[in-house]
Amino acid sequence: MLRLVSLKLGRLYRYVKLAVLGSLAAALVLNTHSLLASLQRNELAERRFLQLNKCPACWGTSWCRKFLNGQLRLESWGRLRLFDFFNVKNVYFARYGEPREGSRRVVLKRLGSAQELADIDAKICRRATGRGRCDLLQALHATEFASLNGDVRLLTPDAVEGWSDLVHCPSQRLLDRLVRRYAETKDSGSFLLRNLKDSERMQLLITLAFNPEPLVLQSFPSDEGWPFAKYLGACGRMVAVNYVGEELWSYFNAPWEKRVDLAWQLMEIAEQLTNNDFEFALYLLDVSFDNFAVGPRDGKVIIVDAENVLVADKRLIRQNKPENWDVWYESKFDDCDKEACLSFSKEILCARVTVDHNYYAVCQNLLSRHATWRGTSGGLLHDPPADIAKDGRLEALLDECANPKKRYGRFQAAKELREYLAQLSNNVSSAIGDFTSCNYCTKFLSLIPVHSRDCSSENHGMSKPSFSRHSL
Repeated sequence: MLRLVSLKLGRLYRYVKLAVLGSLAAALVLNTHSLLASLQRNELAERRFLQLNKCPACWGTSWCRKFLNGQLRLESWGRLRLFDFFNVKNVYFARYGEPREGSRRVVLKRLGSAQELADIDAKICRRATGRGRCDLLQALHATEFASLNGDVRLLTPDAVEGWSDLVHCPSQRLLDRLVRRYAETKDSGSFLLRNLKDSERMQLLITLAFNPEPLVLQSFPSDEGWPFAKYLGACGRMVAVNYVGEELWSYFNAPWEKRVDLAWQLMEIAEQLTNNDFEFALYLLDVSFDNFAVGPRDGKVIIVDAENVLVADKRLIRQNKPENWDVWYESKFDDCDKEACLSFSKEILCARVTVDHNYYAVCQNLLSRHATWRGTSGGLLHDPPADIAKDGRLEALLDECANPKKRYGRFQAAKELREYLAQLSNNVSSAIGDFTSCNYCTKFLSLIPVHSRDCSSENHGMSKPSFSRHSL
């Protein structure tokens, strides 16, 4: 009986599969003319495709000249709108060419699905008129995005707190940094909000409210050593960032030595974002194999999805001294049934100086046996060589980092794991890690071996972000 049911289900699956393929084939035949036309024209030079008509309810206009002049072209199948059904995240790959410099690959993002972008319009309309549909440009001037006008000197925490993860608990120092480094203005460098044009100010605020990823990339740029993709520019509701390489997922079954090096880099990123000389803690609230990519030439791991990053200002926490501010916070292990689960409290992340969230996120969702993704398990460091598996140290450190059994166990395990991975990947000189301030090292003097207690920057394996006139 069960075999008969199984056979019937198998046949039904084949019939459905054939029906879907037949429908696609029919659609291709019926739309052959439009498909050929879409292959020939450059939609990236069309204002409608870029949704430039939505501005200033958009991400910016700094790259519009490059788009409209035809310097960007979608790659191969990206030109076929038929495949937009499968491109839920609205991420495109394109070639960008400068005169006399050839072309290079870039990534284009709409920063949301078609439904999410439609929801932005509806939210703006509801805030202004109480209705879901309206004249968007007129409605925009009746919202809080326009109320912060040219008479307002500074962007202050009380005006934008809670708008997005980036400003869940903003400090004035963070907001000044966002305004000063805003790349969608010709007059960058000033922290005064009133120095921006009305359209630029509204673009900044809308980006901050709906998807602050571009602002993270601008405020913590790769040129200064931060592990994020490089922001290039925007036109309408299309943002361009530098193409990094294949996503981390494609290295899941890479040779052991390669996976060890990638794991070491991921732990270094967790350390850099948690403890740095700028005293901004950047907590990754969404950590999965899709959110990281690896450079094909230098093998460097880079964060390519920075929408869900919470920034806590440690200077402000020390100044305000909220309850338990100096008590080390340990994230709670979450053994849920879904992929890429994380358990955290934004309020606590905003109120503690010493937090292990980034170590927890990387160990649980990427490295340890608890990591699950696309039907796999075992994490990036699955199936270690026999001698390492027999030794048991790696497994013990990963388990303690993901699900600590003793108080403050994750802090110690993360430090030892970074050292151990550095040794395995022949990066012994970098075992202590980069971007670690002496204040942080001091806390671990009782934990770190005597020979490793030198906190001077020259003993750190990787370079620090360079300081500039925009750094503070």
